[in-house]
Amino acid sequence: MLGLLTAVAAGAAASYAGYATMGPESQLYGRTLTHGGDPGQIALTYDDGPNDPHTLHLLDLLARYNAKATFFLIGKYAAKRPDIVRAIHEAGHAIGNHTYSHPNLIFVSPGRLRQELTDCAKAMADAGLEAGETRLFRPPFGGRRPDVLSTARGMGLLPVMWSVTGYDWSAASAGAIIGKVTRQVDRHRRGEVVLLHDGGHVAFGTDRSFTVEATRRLLQKYAEEGRRFVSVHDLVAAKS
Repeated sequence: MLGLLTAVAAGAAASYAGYATMGPESQLYGRTLTHGGDPGQIALTYDDGPNDPHTLHLLDLLARYNAKATFFLIGKYAAKRPDIVRAIHEAGHAIGNHTYSHPNLIFVSPGRLRQELTDCAKAMADAGLEAGETRLFRPPFGGRRPDVLSTARGMGLLPVMWSVTGYDWSAASAGAIIGKVTRQVDRHRRGEVVLLHDGGHVAFGTDRSFTVEATRRLLQKYAEEGRRFVSVHDLVAAKS
């Protein structure tokens, strides 16, 4: 019996440790931003861009609703389309580091981790952004170990996760994305950080038309309810 209990406990500990490496709201391996404190705010965040034409369509929608968002950019795509990077910045949105090539950081060496972050930062700097304008960081897939977060912080980056997932990378329709996001936002009623994607890490040009349409409907729905769409920077300022 003791052996069985020990095995169960070990399995539970391993399962929890595994969740801590990928679970968006886990704080076991280090502090990350997952949500704000003002239920009137919603922070839409978009990973894996810049991506033509979907990032540009999102910028048009956000401008129409006077909404701000946060874009976590893959460095190799930023190097490919610096014009879109500049368009995001000029529209007043926040920009974050999503590594250069989007590896799962759980499995990379400390040297490669630092290189991924450095190369992504350089691509954004080459597009015309200053270092102080790209101090946010989101690990690809949400994967992190304690040294991932400590290295990022040592480089002056703020680790940002999320509290609401749209699962738009596998959605069959815009309605499917809307359903998942609204259920979570309406349940929590706090300053949510919503994970969406304007691109895809596998290839530049990934179709994100469902995400664009879902964004339009989210902007309309929550603007009518008086919610404010803010950047992660605004969320942090309101929480502090």
